[in-house]
Amino acid sequence: MTTFYEAIGGEDTFTQVVHEFYKRVKEDALIGPMYPHDDWEGAEDRLRWFLAQYWGGPQTFSEHRGHPRLRMRHHPFSIGEAERDRWLDMMHEAMDTIPKEQLDDAHRAAMWEHMVKVANILINRIDLPDPSQNQ
Repeated sequence: MTTFYEAIGGEDTFTQVVHEFYKRVKEDALIGPMYPHDDWEGAEDRLRWFLAQYWGGPQTFSEHRGHPRLRMRHHPFSIGEAERDRWLDMMHEAMDTIPKEQLDDAHRAAMWEHMVKVANILINRIDLPDPSQNQ
């Protein structure tokens, strides 16, 4: 049986998505500061390992980092709807760099659904409306 990981091109596909994503993050004023500027390569590795493992690839993330514990790992960062939306926008752009022959509509939709789900669970700040804006 072919895994999702294998069906979409394995390591090469995840490497491209993650690299394209981080190209955008490095330039982003909103979420860029949340990332380790002295370890961009390590950040790329960790996201690539995580995604590959989730989709049936090598268990490299667990071997190097243990259980993903996403909420715990992201807890130090203030993540609200704006940060989630920016992350998703950049991830969508990164996924769009993968040709349809490599990432067909069904696999793309499944991958995107996962990205949205993960981004939503990482929100740890509720942005309340500014009451002064209602005057």
